[in-house]
Amino acid sequence: MIEPFLSIRDLRKAFGSFVAVHDVTIDIPKGEFLTFLGPSGSGKSTTLYAIAGFQHPTSGNVLLEGRSLLSVPSHKRNIGMVFQRYTLFQHLTVAENVAFPLRVRRRPDAEVKRKVAEMLSLVRLESFGDRHPGALSGGQQQRVALARALAYDPPILLMDEPLSALDKKLREEIQAEIRRIHRETGVTILYVTHDQDEALHLSDRIALFRDGRIEQIGTGEDLYLRPASEFVASFIGNSNFLPAEHLETINGSATIRLADGSVVSGVRIDQDFSHGQKTRLMVRPEAFRLQPGPATAGLAVEFIDTAFFGERRRIIARTAAGQEIDVRPTSDVAQAHEGIASRRQIFFDPAAAFLFPA
Repeated sequence: MIEPFLSIRDLRKAFGSFVAVHDVTIDIPKGEFLTFLGPSGSGKSTTLYAIAGFQHPTSGNVLLEGRSLLSVPSHKRNIGMVFQRYTLFQHLTVAENVAFPLRVRRRPDAEVKRKVAEMLSLVRLESFGDRHPGALSGGQQQRVALARALAYDPPILLMDEPLSALDKKLREEIQAEIRRIHRETGVTILYVTHDQDEALHLSDRIALFRDGRIEQIGTGEDLYLRPASEFVASFIGNSNFLPAEHLETINGSATIRLADGSVVSGVRIDQDFSHGQKTRLMVRPEAFRLQPGPATAGLAVEFIDTAFFGERRRIIARTAAGQEIDVRPTSDVAQAHEGIASRRQIFFDPAAAFLFPA
């Protein structure tokens, strides 16, 4: 069996009586881009800091290529780190900042010069070497921090909320740069964020944290299309949860009764429900259609508001049971606008919905 490149084993971190991380176990192959996603206080940054050596775990282990890092000081782990704050030396030039970790490691001058030029080219700041950080934009400073973290060829790069201080447009630009740099370097990246869109855009896999535990780990598509819990479904993307009663399950396909009395068959489930059990049916906003299709279920609603988003509209609809839901059909945009204040049926594929315990 091949050893994982980086392995986190039963990691636990307690601060007095408060347990921030509960027995987290993850195997990370070389070259992967893995994002730790979750709300504030979920344990994602504490786990990252344990890998970096900034926090010593209460129990468990962190292994790099089969070797424990617990007895290795943080500055000797040879791990790159990029923080939310740029932590650049304001009195040094951009080139001197990038060169700093190489100088600390006493690399030859020729190598330092070559690596600085290589890193500035990588982050597309070739002409900025003589400037000071204060003369740069926030996005440019974060690129310098990234170049500095990669200058000494670390096997792992840790990034803790590196884009949270930037505006939306700049965040999206730097996200694209980070993906490009990951492709070009092949470095293993562990990335912390609370932004689901950022995680979906950047990651090979996502570990979704909740209360110090990993709720689910997988590709963005796995978490979005096959959520393991209602928390995952609500945190990744937008979701509607319709109260329902479970009637029966045959061959993994459930029949339920919604609050308006309509019966829906063909809902996929991966857990057992008893007859009459109270449940919640999750339907993504974009799963709704304004026209029926093969095997679709209908839901009586009233359109009460709409907003235009270019290729689609966001509709706020009210069900017959009085619940407001989010509807974002990918087609019939004009029809969505014309139907405001009207009562009608919308449709969804039961096989694309999920059932969770109430």
